[in-house]
Amino acid sequence: MISPSDDITSDPVRERLLNAALDSFLSDDYHKVTTRLIAEKANANVSMIRYYFGNKEGLYEAMISNTLTPLLNVLDSHMLDSAEGFKDFLQLYYQTMSEKPEFPKLILKVLALNQGPGRRFIQQLLERGRTRSIRKMEDLKSAGQVISSLDSDIVRMAFVSLAMMPMLLKEVFEVQMGRSMDSEFLEKLAAFNGHLFSAGLAPNKW
Repeated sequence: MISPSDDITSDPVRERLLNAALDSFLSDDYHKVTTRLIAEKANANVSMIRYYFGNKEGLYEAMISNTLTPLLNVLDSHMLDSAEGFKDFLQLYYQTMSEKPEFPKLILKVLALNQGPGRRFIQQLLERGRTRSIRKMEDLKSAGQVISSLDSDIVRMAFVSLAMMPMLLKEVFEVQMGRSMDSEFLEKLAAFNGHLFSAGLAPNKW
C-alpha cells in the first residue's frame, strides 16, 4: 500500500475513492459494501483501490483518517493557544460533522459495538489526540490560562462530550425542538459551549 508521504494524497482518483467509500460505509454495514461498488461510485477501476489502499480495510482506515486527522492536527496549531480557542475548535468540529452527519455514529459503531474493522486504528488516532491534548493543556497551565490542578483526561472527556453528543443525537434534538440544527444554530451552540468550557477552565472561576 502506498503511504501518504508518497505525494499522492491530492490525486483526484484517490479522493473520489475516499468520498465514495465514506458514502458507502455510512449508508450500509461494512460487510455489505464491496470494493467493486465503491469503485463504480468513484468512476474508477477496482484495481485502484489495491494501488492506493491495499484492500477494503485499508480504504476504510484511510477514509476515517481523512476525516479525523485534520481535527487532530488542530491540537498542534495556534487555535488552542488560549482557552478561548475551544469555541473555534467546536465550530470546526460541528461544521465537519454536519457535512458527514453519520460519521460520529460510524465511529461509535466501531468502538462501542465493534462493528466493522479499524477499531485498533481509531483507538490509535484517538490516543494521538489524547497525547496532543495533554500537551496542549500543560502549555495552557504553564501560561496561567487554566487551573493548574485540572486533570487533563477529565477535561478531554468533558470536551469530547460537548463535541460529540449534539451530533450523535442531532435527529432526536431536531424532532424535540421542532427546528433544524443548521449552520447558524451550530455556530451559536459552538459559541455557547466554547464560552461555557473556557469559563470552567479559568483559574478565577474555582
